[in-house]
Amino acid sequence: MDFLGQHAPELLPGNRPLPAVQGVIEAPHGTTIVAASFPGGVVLAGDRRATMGNVIAQRDIEKVFPADEYSAVGIAGTAGLAVEMVKLFQLELEHFEKVEGAQLSLEGKANRLSTMIRSNLGMAMQGLAVVPLFAGYDLDREKGRIFSYDVTGGRSEEHGFAATGSGSVFARSALKKLFREDFTEHQAATAVVQALYDAADDDSATGGPDMARRIYPIVTVITEEGFKKLTEAEVSEIARAVHERRLEQPDGPRAALL
Repeated sequence: MDFLGQHAPELLPGNRPLPAVQGVIEAPHGTTIVAASFPGGVVLAGDRRATMGNVIAQRDIEKVFPADEYSAVGIAGTAGLAVEMVKLFQLELEHFEKVEGAQLSLEGKANRLSTMIRSNLGMAMQGLAVVPLFAGYDLDREKGRIFSYDVTGGRSEEHGFAATGSGSVFARSALKKLFREDFTEHQAATAVVQALYDAADDDSATGGPDMARRIYPIVTVITEEGFKKLTEAEVSEIARAVHERRLEQPDGPRAALL
């Protein structure tokens, strides 16, 4: 980013001029991303739907990407800009590791992503916002950590679970009732799929598991062993188990009253 800023600043996403338009710019938007921590790491997941106004622009978009070996980014907002930002972020981390001979700390990665989001503020003010969720395994603290952002690049560390995107209110509410500190990896993965299911139930822009087309959420796990994306077979097993239970309880599992 520093190199581009000096030699070709017009190539940075936030510096590209936009033509004058009337009303909101119609561009594909990614929707809901959720994360939950467990004692061995953190799970980051996203639904597969992209919308453009009231139209489903894509049913199988990928919104969760590895940033490096021990971290990942889930994107919500304008899909094209978000994917470009993630690619630039991946390149930044790889470049730092090659130059310094060591990985940037998880805190440093979170701060760097904050700077990149802030550089897109001009676009965000025109309706092309990018609001990611960043998660990773902190090798120094030996635990999974989650960071959320606002459109100005403001960074907040979330404890236990987090959600962003159009269905985040419903997903976060679901996780609030389901989350436990002693989750296993499988239980954390099940909880985020349940949260995405609840988000899809109440938010038209969030896509739930599509059994007919075999399109399931993207679920990733980051532990001390590194980044891992669950296979389609693993995610489909979780999604189908959740779906079967929803046939009996359409509103999902019940939390204890006291």
